Amino acid sequence: MIKLKGSFAPYLGLLIRFLILLLIYAFLRLGFYGINYALFPHVNSAQLLYMLWGGVKFDIVALLYLNILYLLMQIIPAPFKYNTLYQKIAKWIFIITNSIGIALNLVDFAYYPFTLKRTTGTVFDQFANEKNLGSLAIDFCLDYWYLFILFAILIYALIKLYDLVQVQRPLLFRWPTYSIQSACFLIAIFLFIGGVRGGWAHSTRPITLSNAGDYVTNPEEMNIVLNTPFSLMKTLKAVNLKPIHTYTEQELTTIYNPVHYPQSKEPFKKMNVVFLILESFAKEHFGELNKDIQGGQYKGYTPFLDSLIREGYTFEHTYANGRKSIDALPSVITGIPSVGEPFVLSVYSGNKTTSIANLLANKGYETAFFHGAPNGSMGFSAYMKLAGIQHYYGKNEYNNDADFDGIWGIWDEPFMQYMANEINTFKQPFFASFFSLSSHHPFKVPSKYEGVFPKGPLPVQEPIGYTDNALRQFFKTASSMSWYKNTLFVICADHATVSALPEYQTAANSYAIPIILYHPGGDLKGRSDKLAQQIDIMPTVLNYLNYDKPYFAFGFDALNPTKENFVVNNNSGIFNFYYKDYLLINDGIKNISLHNLKEDRLMKHDLLKQPPLVLDTMETKFKAFEQQYNNRMIENKLIYDGK
Repeated sequence: MIKLKGSFAPYLGLLIRFLILLLIYAFLRLGFYGINYALFPHVNSAQLLYMLWGGVKFDIVALLYLNILYLLMQIIPAPFKYNTLYQKIAKWIFIITNSIGIALNLVDFAYYPFTLKRTTGTVFDQFANEKNLGSLAIDFCLDYWYLFILFAILIYALIKLYDLVQVQRPLLFRWPTYSIQSACFLIAIFLFIGGVRGGWAHSTRPITLSNAGDYVTNPEEMNIVLNTPFSLMKTLKAVNLKPIHTYTEQELTTIYNPVHYPQSKEPFKKMNVVFLILESFAKEHFGELNKDIQGGQYKGYTPFLDSLIREGYTFEHTYANGRKSIDALPSVITGIPSVGEPFVLSVYSGNKTTSIANLLANKGYETAFFHGAPNGSMGFSAYMKLAGIQHYYGKNEYNNDADFDGIWGIWDEPFMQYMANEINTFKQPFFASFFSLSSHHPFKVPSKYEGVFPKGPLPVQEPIGYTDNALRQFFKTASSMSWYKNTLFVICADHATVSALPEYQTAANSYAIPIILYHPGGDLKGRSDKLAQQIDIMPTVLNYLNYDKPYFAFGFDALNPTKENFVVNNNSGIFNFYYKDYLLINDGIKNISLHNLKEDRLMKHDLLKQPPLVLDTMETKFKAFEQQYNNRMIENKLIYDGK
């Protein structure tokens, strides 16, 4: 028995019991892998150890949430917490809540082979209409009787281990004891906040299922890193897509098919590809893309990118597929838009996907991703690993805090110079992607640039000017390097942002961003009066390179002259569906409004009461998109499988 005395005793006892729980969860993770090892044929011992280490982060989050009441009871700096009855109640709260967590993990020992993912919040919808839950439960108990024995052993061990730690009441509970325990209380709150978020950094988002990608090479292996209570709690409010059967497979393929087949018999072009994804660079900020605003006098805040547009290729109507940074990467890199919630936060984030990076890697490309924030920020490193990116360059690799902006990461200008020099070491051909960060709240610029760039009516526009200039310097450096002229640059924003111009304060243009293709010295120049979106980037680039194998992406080849394509974006379940000159807004069940954007840019006139004939075509295409998206997400068919 471990007897703990003194003012720190309750907190030391809490730490010991928490470590015991972490050991139990490590054992449960090993058990989960051991029972299902045949489903993870590529995991070796070293990888398994790394997954066990990565799993600790997710176990801490789950255990903090499960034990929140017990933790509060134990960290309160008050003498009554030493009362015998109080501690008995606390003990059984600890045992019961952690028994639930252990039971949930054990359920997936048996349930995982049927679902191939940890149990999530969608389980309640899955069984909501079952009439024979009682008989199903009995069958489960009979088939997996050994799990009940294991459960009983673990709970018995938990009780015995709990009783090993005895916290003794101090003889006197005066102001020194109260002061020490008050300080410990505040420290515990601080640790709790960092624990449930996965860190304390400003750029750290609360961890979710997709963060398990940091520790695996294949999406299905994320289930080893995760634990079931974490998966369940993080998805209780998750969007659960419903299967749709509006069209037969033959009809569906004719209307809208996200499988892309080779379009050219020309040989594959081994060009380098560089994606530059720019934080909050809404289309509104570009003078070259808004020549019809303010009587042609609108200048914008991106003089360098405006000059690049004149030398490159773009489209008149270009949109993001979401409103958050976290929506952008799957759209641009993988050709998968977010519907209802960000794809990487959804219960489908563990689905097998392809990406432009791994398709080009199959052609011998070296692949890399650059983001100046601390590694792990925004969950980018985890997602890039799942997308098949070979090298990740973040603040850690940059390793010079002299260029740290104090909040988000390394200023764009020095980081982009670092990127140019790193790329210069790559073997050609290569694929590299960059995500900027300086045009982010609180909208600062380096002190040496204060007063240099126009401020504009929006705070974001001064740092927009700074990043535009950083791009100028990047292209200046890159243009002197051997790989430059054999490179296709694709420039787009992650999302639009707050707007000052009335033309952009509409449902349609709240998603308007630039999409620019630039091949130095090449013939890819001009503009197209065509719709384009982020999920079109992957198929557009692959077809431009004459990629010679089928692949999966929800978008279209924007360089194809046909205008039968469409654009779709979604925010909290509300769809914008763009087709030719029209925008249809739909809530997933019914149409809300219809607008002709060419004739009614400010969207003042709803056409639903007297709809044009084009509405039938739009509804058909929209329903086909919904069916393809929902069914493929549910069935985990986001890669081309030869069918």
